[in-house]
Amino acid sequence: MPEADDAPVIVSSAPGSFARSVLAERHPALIQQVRVAFPWSPERHRALDALLRSCTEGVLEPLGPDAHDRARWDAWGGEYFGRSWFDVPFLWSESYFYRRLLEAVGYFAPGPWQGIDPFAPFKRAELRGSLVDDELAALDALARRPAEERAAAYLQGSLWGNRADLGFSVGAQGPGSSEGFEGSGGGSAGEEPPPLVADDSEVLWSLLATGRSPGAVRTTVHVIADNSGRELIPDLVLVDHLLTTGRADDVVLHVKPYPYYVSDATMADVVDCARRLAQASGSAGEAGKRLWAAMGDGRLDVRAHGFFCAPFPYRAMPADLRREFAGAALTIVKGDLNYRRLVDDRLWPPTTSFAERTAHFPGPVAALRTLKSDVIVGLAPRTVARLEATVTGDGANGAWRTSGTHALVQVRP
Repeated sequence: MPEADDAPVIVSSAPGSFARSVLAERHPALIQQVRVAFPWSPERHRALDALLRSCTEGVLEPLGPDAHDRARWDAWGGEYFGRSWFDVPFLWSESYFYRRLLEAVGYFAPGPWQGIDPFAPFKRAELRGSLVDDELAALDALARRPAEERAAAYLQGSLWGNRADLGFSVGAQGPGSSEGFEGSGGGSAGEEPPPLVADDSEVLWSLLATGRSPGAVRTTVHVIADNSGRELIPDLVLVDHLLTTGRADDVVLHVKPYPYYVSDATMADVVDCARRLAQASGSAGEAGKRLWAAMGDGRLDVRAHGFFCAPFPYRAMPADLRREFAGAALTIVKGDLNYRRLVDDRLWPPTTSFAERTAHFPGPVAALRTLKSDVIVGLAPRTVARLEATVTGDGANGAWRTSGTHALVQVRP
């Protein structure tokens, strides 16, 4: 297996690459969407114009002199300033773009726009949508199924909910599709989901066995959230299942401390999604009320560490986070960005060992991810051969890595 320095770091300079499409197409489209989402002042419009020019034609520049975290970003990547956005590590430039976008809209600066989430209109529209109504109603039918089937459906809902990523739909014809609990996968409701490219679900459940003896050490599960809205709702339903079945005594949910990427979950999004559940009827409403109570009594603890907005892989996590994860029965890492950070954002051979790439993580870890970027490890050779032989409608292959139509559950006990 290649050592860390042997696998190329992903950058955005390669023509036709997924990383290049994000910087060249998705980010400019997002700037335009943010521009019309609020009645920004002329000053904010000028700042958005400057960011658009910078990320498409210019070079990386430091944050403004009054930025509260300028010294931090200078230390994190000062050597990249003066270089093209496309020539530095994709993970770093993508993260820095969102920090610069918050600067452009005045998120951190004193004034009337301070603390305004520029992505909030997109998140709220998704929560109000009829798709959420349908997915919550499907929980009533699930409640009548045997316990093992319910558990599998909740896990599948959390996994495939990752398709409902607002960032993934920017620049596309419309929002991504997620069947949530109803279809539990990537086809129309009632269709079988496509097979997972890797599936360690049984290992995951074995780490969270019920029926522990009295006096046993409390089981704490950590969940590193990804997107808000139609992904976070099934994540919360899975959390409720873990708590109500005794698979976990406590759950720690990690979110972003401020808006990051277009739909990443913050504390405000957790509250909005929990309220959306609690206000629903039937099984969804019952789950929402239990989650609300669990937050109130501490069994569900929501935390927002600053590292989750840092442009680094998880092997660089600070000591306080390492101690938290070391004490967990399991940490569930959700989504594509978290996967890139977990295994490092490099062009690994897809058969590279997942266990070896996550050996740095301080405790058992599970990745739930739909594939929406080039990074992938832990696949069997025959799975890779089958996927690479798949040709898309435009005559290309390899789209399985980025299309969001494939998914995985990978576990390192």
